[in-house]
Amino acid sequence: MHDEPAPTRATPAPPHEPSAPPHDGPAPHDGPAPHDASGGATASDYLRLLVGGAPAEAFDGPTTPDRLLALRLRAELEGRRRREAELTALIETAHDLAGLRDLDAVLRAIVQRARSLLGTEVAYLTLTDPERGDTYMRVTEGSVSARFQQLRLGMGEGLGGLVAQTARPYVTDDYFRDSRFQHTGAIDGGVREEGLVAILGVPLTLGGDVIGVIYAADRRARVFEREQIALLSSFAAHAAVAIDTTRLIAETRAALAALEATNESIERAGEVHDRLTELVLRGGGVADVAAALSHVLDGPVEFQEPEDATEAVERSAREGHAVRAGATEDARGGAATGDDRDGGGGEWAAAVAAGGELLGALVLHGRPALDPVDRRTLERAAMVTSLLLLARRSAAEAEQRVRGELLDDLLDTPERSPALLRQRAALLGADLESPHVVLAARPESHEHRGRRGQGNGRQRLWSASSHLASTAHGLAAARDGGTVLLLPLPAGVTPGDLARRTAAQLGAAVHAPVTVGAAAPVAGTAEVAARYAEARRCVDAMRLLGRDGEGAAAEDFGFLGMLLADSRDVTGFVRRTLGPVLDYDDRRGTELVATLAAYFDSGMSPVRAKDALHVHVNTVAQRLDRVAHLLGDDWQSPARALEVQLALRLHRLSGAFDG
Repeated sequence: MHDEPAPTRATPAPPHEPSAPPHDGPAPHDGPAPHDASGGATASDYLRLLVGGAPAEAFDGPTTPDRLLALRLRAELEGRRRREAELTALIETAHDLAGLRDLDAVLRAIVQRARSLLGTEVAYLTLTDPERGDTYMRVTEGSVSARFQQLRLGMGEGLGGLVAQTARPYVTDDYFRDSRFQHTGAIDGGVREEGLVAILGVPLTLGGDVIGVIYAADRRARVFEREQIALLSSFAAHAAVAIDTTRLIAETRAALAALEATNESIERAGEVHDRLTELVLRGGGVADVAAALSHVLDGPVEFQEPEDATEAVERSAREGHAVRAGATEDARGGAATGDDRDGGGGEWAAAVAAGGELLGALVLHGRPALDPVDRRTLERAAMVTSLLLLARRSAAEAEQRVRGELLDDLLDTPERSPALLRQRAALLGADLESPHVVLAARPESHEHRGRRGQGNGRQRLWSASSHLASTAHGLAAARDGGTVLLLPLPAGVTPGDLARRTAAQLGAAVHAPVTVGAAAPVAGTAEVAARYAEARRCVDAMRLLGRDGEGAAAEDFGFLGMLLADSRDVTGFVRRTLGPVLDYDDRRGTELVATLAAYFDSGMSPVRAKDALHVHVNTVAQRLDRVAHLLGDDWQSPARALEVQLALRLHRLSGAFDG
């Protein structure tokens, strides 16, 4: 594999053994040269043979100076004709290669022309792989073996590996008997399957580097002449330049395509900028930003709340850039790696933050890769979103302060002009003439919570209460460690229902239990302060009863509600407790209320009650069954029985019936 290269073996043929390839000169002379009287041809005879392009056998005759000179002239003419034909072929090849722009087409043309120029059965070309340090089969012409067409030759392996390693041409008359290069089982197997015997290989060099090898081969023993080796080497030089030119053109095209893509990305970025600017100017929201971004980035974009932040969002907030979910490195330079199979590879997150506070995130789905311009577009949209959220927060806080100030005035200075208070409320979308309910809300109280934790909880409760009041066209203010709300009472809804609904909404907003107490409905401005005191008593009662995180009104506490309420609504308590029984007696003319009174007066004994009523004991039992159906099976439980007895006494005191 390290012997001298083959060109030393290919020496020109001697003058008396020239070969005569076909040419375009005059028709060859028929017959040998004429002889003079002395038996030899004259100089003029040989000159006529040369001009006529006669074959070598036409110059047979006695060895004379004229004959030797004629043979030398003939060999020189034949060499010049051959070189002229080869030069013409090289020019045509260079012209053909110059007209090609596709690398595959250039490589195929090179191999086809090499096979044609040298008249071989097979021609092929290998290219160098710098990363693997070997050369691999790229194009073949005349090959029939799939195994041969897939060969890879390490440096120094096979004839081609030796050419690639030394950057010099090599030729072998009989491949398998040549020991100058390293034989391997894979290469020899492919050559044997193709049936090749004689092989010529010359390097394709460019700037001192071997970029490949071009081969001409026959399936029979053959001696490649020095001129043929030189011809293929010259052809390889043209081919290397053509390959390099094609690569440069491909790189230029790729650069132009990248430039066009960049221009398109810049245009998209400009489009996004214009859209986002328009959104800001016309007061658009986060949903509008996400919709515009989805259109430009060709993927669904959603806004993610801070409490739903994923690892990617937190990483984006730390790094200050958009990142890909599941990536193991910073995605700014496109080097982030991640497993797309886990579903995270097609998701990008850009944190929406301001002043170190995470306000949320914009999450793009369905894009495994983002170019720098698109990534910057996502980041810019996140910045615009943070500005929108801060602007909304500032506006909301200003509105909350105004609503809170109005409610403070209703609570602290109810003697102010009712008309002025109603006018201020109307500007905020609140109608104080319609029925409203005053609600007191308190966050969960834990002794082990520090001051900072309590402060954060109260701030969240204040923000949630203000938002709820704003959306419901009511008022809210911070007071007594919690909040107070003045909300409209929808038709068909009781104050207790509204309290329970409010407790659930505020608890979900602050992610902690919130206890809400409601007072009786109020219309106007005069009784708001008194109703707030009633709502606070309800909250205190629920906490004493272990009902933290619930909502209720005074009416929900039975007889205790009369103590909590300012109105002392006796009739309402009686109706809530005995209403179904009272209505049944009115409709049927029965004596269920009287039976209940006798039953409790006799110590809850049906036998003694029947004596007081002067009826059969079965009648008492039947009436009590009816009461259970109307009031519920638990009407005799201690708490319910106490309320029923109190309602019966209040009903009796009202003069509704005689005991």
